[in-house]
Amino acid sequence: MGIVEEPGLILRHRLTVDEYMRMGEAGVLPPDARVELINGEVVDMATMRSRHASAVSRLISLLTRAAGERATVWCQSPLVLGERSMPEPDLMLLKPRADFYRDAHPTAADVLLLIEVSDTTTSYDRRIKLPLYARHGIVEVWIVDLDDGLLRVCRRPQADGYADVATTASPGVTPLTALPELAVDLSGVLA
Repeated sequence: MGIVEEPGLILRHRLTVDEYMRMGEAGVLPPDARVELINGEVVDMATMRSRHASAVSRLISLLTRAAGERATVWCQSPLVLGERSMPEPDLMLLKPRADFYRDAHPTAADVLLLIEVSDTTTSYDRRIKLPLYARHGIVEVWIVDLDDGLLRVCRRPQADGYADVATTASPGVTPLTALPELAVDLSGVLA
């Protein structure tokens, strides 16, 4: 258990992934709770609006066709990042595994691409989640920003963020760092 003292503030108890999982198993967190563990804190996830769901569905279709057997498409499911974070990104392309991650949730080392679709959560995704992904070495993150109509492609993770961030309002064929032979046509994703 982790008690964190912050100067001038109250003491906070930071959960571990194991504690968080046990809370779910014990029914402390309802099975349908839309929450994730970020830096030791249980965080409510935003309600998914129809344009968010539509963008996720479109991306699932595009990624599944493009990746074929080269990667597993993982949708809104847990990703273990160290001892204190277990976010549920909108989409990930993962290294293929024979068990399809039945025996353990994926970790940063399994992620070929991570995608967050930001409908009402752009600031949170950019200020909190993106640095978390960079710290854990996720090689490539796309933020599909529906509010501003932008695609942010973030590559080359560093300790404090991504060294290479490209932003476009008209995405097209976009290659992947971890699978150089693979490219996804993102035309229309922001529509």
